[in-house]
This record gives sequence, structure tokens and C-alpha cells, in this order.
Amino acid sequence: MPHGIILAGGYSSRAKQNKMLFDIDGIPLLEHTVNSMRPHVDRLVVVSGRYHKEVERLFEDAADVVIVHNPRFEAGMFTSVQCGVRQIGDDFFMLPGDIPFVRFSTYRALLEAQGPIRVPKHGKRRGHPLFIEKALAPDILALSETANLKTFRKNHPLTEVTVEDPGVLFDVDTPEDYRKALNWQKGDHT
Repeated sequence: MPHGIILAGGYSSRAKQNKMLFDIDGIPLLEHTVNSMRPHVDRLVVVSGRYHKEVERLFEDAADVVIVHNPRFEAGMFTSVQCGVRQIGDDFFMLPGDIPFVRFSTYRALLEAQGPIRVPKHGKRRGHPLFIEKALAPDILALSETANLKTFRKNHPLTEVTVEDPGVLFDVDTPEDYRKALNWQKGDHT
């Protein structure tokens, strides 16, 4: 099975607090994200940043989750991407920590598809998580820390995998997004 990287190193500036701890049905947002990926990976790395202590405490009893602090988180998200990639040794999923509702079937569809980079597509939009073959890890690490995943993806073949999963497009950035997340599992995906 592949490895997994979950990015949780940001400032949560639009949320005005650590959004990774937003409570959704009694479970922190980041834990929802971890739980969605867990069944599909052998190793799960959560990359923390500004809120390292809170993230570490959240998973202190989870033997299957490795928390890695990105000391360069202030330099931007791609430093967290690179920090996570340094921790894996296999093909991997990569998912921002604020995308909590990716379905089991989406992970399976990405695993069953072919191509060095696979991205789920719902409707006309690409979403998350990305699936990346391990052979491309050195290419990620060779880029400048000011790069981004779009820059990386432009240099490699990309397979779009159509999924019936609106969760691949839903992220929690603002208090309004959080209110929507509270209704998500009740079937309200607007």
C-alpha cells in the first residue's frame, strides 16, 4: 500500500484560529481527514507547522500517525509538501488537512487508475487528494521551496480520475466553510 501525507502546517489565517481543531460531530477536522486516508496507506505522515503542539497532542495516542514539524512553514505550503515527501519511501497520497470528507471510493479509484500523477475530478473541477508515484519524489524535492504543486504537475503526465465525490472539492478555510462542514454529513453538500 502507498504512504500518505497530510498537510497541516499553515496559519489558518482566514479561519482566525487553528481550523484543524474545528469540532465536527465530536471529532476534530484534522482527525476526519486522517481517518479518511487511514485505510488506504501503510504509513501516514502529518506535516505540522505553526500549531505543531496542538497537532502533536491530537495524535499522541495514534501509533499509525507520524507527526513531522516543518520548521520552514512560514516560507509557504510547498515547504510542507517537501517536508512530507522527505518522510516517505513509496507511492503516496497527498492531501491538505482541511479537506475532511474524501470518500473511501475515491481513494480506491485513484489506486486502481494508471499514471504517475492521479487527481480526482468531480464535475468539471479537479480536487484532492493527489496520488503521486514515488519515482517523482526527487522532482518535488529538486524544486525551489517557492514553487507549488501546480508547477510540479505541469512537468509530468496527469491522469484525471472522474469520481462521484463532492468531498474532493470541499475544504474548510473560513468560519462559513466550517458551518457548511457541520451540515456535510447530514447530506447538505451545498
